[in-house]
Amino acid sequence: MDEDFTEAVLEVVEQIPPGCVATYGLIAERLGRGGARQVGRVMSLEGHGVPWWRVVRADGSLPAHLVVDAQQHWRDEGTPVRSGRVVVKDALAPDF
Repeated sequence: MDEDFTEAVLEVVEQIPPGCVATYGLIAERLGRGGARQVGRVMSLEGHGVPWWRVVRADGSLPAHLVVDAQQHWRDEGTPVRSGRVVVKDALAPDF
């Protein structure tokens, strides 16, 4: 995996404010390279050190194995959630 791309993804994720989210695809668009899957791969391999719960699928969901931990973070940060998914239109980070 491209080290520069990995670092760029992690930098963007670190800039997402508490209570807000960005989607995998929007992060790729912002970087002007890669795609949602590549961003997802970076997050799965390297995202443990950044606020990973602020990066969601376009429908506001996360992989099942992450949801329980993410919900606690979302609750703590006041992220708008409905039926176990982030309400992306209400939680989208500024500049996305």
